[in-house]
Amino acid sequence: MDWKTFQALLSGVNKYSTAFGRIWLSVVFVFRVMVYVVAAERVWGDEQKDFDCNTKQPGCANTCYDFFFPISHIRLWALQLIFVTCPSFMVVMHVAYRDERERKYRVKHGDSAKLYNNTGKKHGGLWWTYLLSLFVKTGIEVAFLYILHHIYDSFYLPRLVKCEVWPCPNQVDCYIGHPTEKKVFTYFMVGASALCIVLNVCEIIYLISKRLVRIANKMKRRHRNITVHHDDYKDDPSNKCNLQMSRLDVKERPPSFKTPYKSGYRLSTLKLKEEMRASAPNLSSVL
Repeated sequence: MDWKTFQALLSGVNKYSTAFGRIWLSVVFVFRVMVYVVAAERVWGDEQKDFDCNTKQPGCANTCYDFFFPISHIRLWALQLIFVTCPSFMVVMHVAYRDERERKYRVKHGDSAKLYNNTGKKHGGLWWTYLLSLFVKTGIEVAFLYILHHIYDSFYLPRLVKCEVWPCPNQVDCYIGHPTEKKVFTYFMVGASALCIVLNVCEIIYLISKRLVRIANKMKRRHRNITVHHDDYKDDPSNKCNLQMSRLDVKERPPSFKTPYKSGYRLSTLKLKEEMRASAPNLSSVL
């Protein structure tokens, strides 16, 4: 792959990324790829020749080097950069798939027809692809940091290692070339990887929170439209359901003694009872 193709791919990734994604791409390209190509490869170089042991036993130095450095830093970082940048191309391929579907749809239904409003907008499947790529990148970063920490004992490079591996005749001292310089570059690459993990986590939180806010606003808008439609239906003069229901409610409503009609009826009943008592004969006087 030449630099023009790589630049085209990176520009495609940058085009469909968020602000956090653009920062992540800048960190990867400037602080990791450029440092790896310009400085790190020269610092490590042919490190096995700089690994010097105080013995002339054939095979002892090679065996000790393989024991203490099962995989070189520079090759491990190369694998890490390849695996980390690959998930970002998933988004580019998904957008290219959408563009192809859009082209076929226009050929079939005419140039004015549209299958997507914007093929690069992160909605539907593209949103899930973008989110999945972030989770994959974060998992790869964490996995490679764990491997580097497990192999090299907390990213530390000593100046002197003591080796007792066969075919060494006894315990021999082996010296690592440029230990301080290698240690500085190791910490720098680990720090850049940790910064990329933080940016990925921030972008995941940003995408999920933005999606939740959009869903909440859509639900509020739908509820507001339903309420307005219901109010308009009640205020419609052609709608006689409310009037009929109100009359039925009045008819079926139980009598209340607080109304003026019911209070007058109660007073007339009391007067009638008093007149009946007055007109009735006094039975006690007869007896």
